[in-house]
Amino acid sequence: MRFPLALLCALLVASSLQAADAKRPNLLFCFADDWGRYASAYAAVDGRPGPNDVVRTPNIDAVAKRGVLFRNAFVNAPSCTPCRSSLLTGRYFFRCNRGAILEGAVWDESLPTFPLLLRDAGYRIGKAGKVWSPGKPVDQPIGGQQYAYEKAGLAYHKFSDHATASVKAGLTVEAAKEKLLAQVRENFRSFLGAAEADKPWFFFFGPTNTHRTWAAGSGKALWGIDPDSLKGKMPGFLPDTPEVREDFADYLGEAQAYDAMVGVLMQQLKDAGLLENTVVMISGDHGAGGFPHCKCNLYDSGTGVALIAAGPEVPAGRVVDDLVSMIDLTPTFLELGGAPLPAGIDARSFVPLLHSEKSGQIDPARQWVITGRERHVGTARAGNLPYPQRALRTRDFLYIRNFAPERWPMGDPGAVTADSAPSAEVLSFNTLAGFADLDAGPMKAWLVEHRNDPQWKGAYESAFLPRPAEELYDLRRDPDQLHNLAADPSFKTAREALGAQLMEILKKSGDPRVAEGPVIFEAPPFAGAPQR
Repeated sequence: MRFPLALLCALLVASSLQAADAKRPNLLFCFADDWGRYASAYAAVDGRPGPNDVVRTPNIDAVAKRGVLFRNAFVNAPSCTPCRSSLLTGRYFFRCNRGAILEGAVWDESLPTFPLLLRDAGYRIGKAGKVWSPGKPVDQPIGGQQYAYEKAGLAYHKFSDHATASVKAGLTVEAAKEKLLAQVRENFRSFLGAAEADKPWFFFFGPTNTHRTWAAGSGKALWGIDPDSLKGKMPGFLPDTPEVREDFADYLGEAQAYDAMVGVLMQQLKDAGLLENTVVMISGDHGAGGFPHCKCNLYDSGTGVALIAAGPEVPAGRVVDDLVSMIDLTPTFLELGGAPLPAGIDARSFVPLLHSEKSGQIDPARQWVITGRERHVGTARAGNLPYPQRALRTRDFLYIRNFAPERWPMGDPGAVTADSAPSAEVLSFNTLAGFADLDAGPMKAWLVEHRNDPQWKGAYESAFLPRPAEELYDLRRDPDQLHNLAADPSFKTAREALGAQLMEILKKSGDPRVAEGPVIFEAPPFAGAPQR
C-alpha cells in the first residue's frame, strides 16, 4: 500500500513527537508559602546549631537523598507576589510591571510564563493551591483556575487550624491530620487520573499553611515539637524566650505538615510507577512571616530558601554551593521540558547543576544573586509609599542599598511609638495595626510589647526603625547579618566595590528604580491607594 506523501510526513512527525514525549520527564513543583529554608536535610550543611536540628522533614529529606540539595538558593524578592512573578517569567521582579508589587498587583498578559510555555510545548498542566497571588487575576500566569485540581478541598492551607478543630471535635491527632492529607491525595489523584498516557505533565502544588496564622501550641500538640528543644538553637535575630520559641515551634510544625503533604505526593508517584520519570523540585517563596529579619527583608532569613530536586539524570546525594536565583526556574523547567525560551529573560538554566555528578561549587560564574523589594502592603500611611531596596549577595558579603532610608522598613508604626503604651489591638494575636509589612502574630506583639525593655530594645529597633542607606554584612563572621559594617573604614573597599557592582547590574537590567527620570514605583498605580 502506498501512502500520500503528506500523510506519510504527518505520521513521521507524530511518531517523532511521541518519541520525544516518551523521553521528556514529568515535572512536579512543590512550592510552599513563607517556608524559608527549614528542613532537617539542611541541618548537616548549616554548620552551627539551629532550628533545622529540631524540625523533622523525612519526606523532603528523602528527595534530597535521591537528588541534590542547594545550599545557596535565593528568591528575587521576599514578598509573595513579586517573588512568584519573577520565578514564573524568568525576569527580575522589577521588570514584571505591576507584578513587581504585592498590594495592587495586576498581571501583565504580555509576559510569557513557563507553565503556559510548557503547555504550548505539549505538556499537560495542572495546579492545586496558590500559584500567583495576591493580585488580579488570581493565578493568571498558569491560566487562572482552568487547570485547577482542587475539588477535594484546600483545607490543608490552614492545616493546624483545621487539625486542631478536628481533635477538639473528638478525632485522634493522626486521624485529624489524615483527614487533611486525604485532600492533597485526592486532588493530585484527580490530576493523574486525567493524564494522557502519551503526554508528559507539569503540576504546581502550592500549599499556604506555612503562611500565618497557625494555631497556638500546634507545633507541640500535632507534631511533638517541644518549644524548649529550640532553646539555644534560635536564629540570632530572634529573642530566645519561651513566647518566641513556642511561636517558632508552631511555624516548624507547619513545615512538618508541608513535609507530610510532600510524602503523600511522592507515594502517589511511586504507586503510579511515575517516580523514575518525574523531576521533583521543592522550594518556597521566601522566609517566615511574622518574624523580624525574615519575610519582606533582604537578609538571608528573608530571601534564602530551600531548593531540593531529584529525578531522571539527577545524580543522588549531592550538595551544591553555587548561588542560584529562583528566577532560574523558568529556563530550567523549559529546558527540562524541551520548550523554547522566551525573549527578554534575566535568568539562566541550572540544568547543568542538576545533571552534574559533582558537589560544591560547580559553575564558577555563579558567584552572586540580586534581590530586592518595592511595595508589600505599604510602608508609609501618608501616600502608601514602597520601601525600595536592592541587594547583592555574594559568597562572602551581603550588600543592601536602601533607596529611601527615611521611611519605615516594616511600614508606618501607626499608634505604636517607642514611648507610647501599645493598644490592645496591637498586642492581639491577629494584630494588623502598626508595622503592617511584618505579618500579625505572637512574635510581633511580643516584640512591640517589650520595645522599651533594655534587653530587647535593640531587637525592636533593628526590626522596625529606619535603616541607613547602605548595609554591609560579612557573612564569614556574621551569618545572621546583625552587624552592619557599611560605616566601618576597614570595609570601605568592599562596600564601594559591591555597591558599584550592584548598580551596574541594575542599570544593565533596566531597573526602573535606577533609571533616569521619575521612578514609576513612586507614583500610582505602584504607590498610593491600590487602583482597581
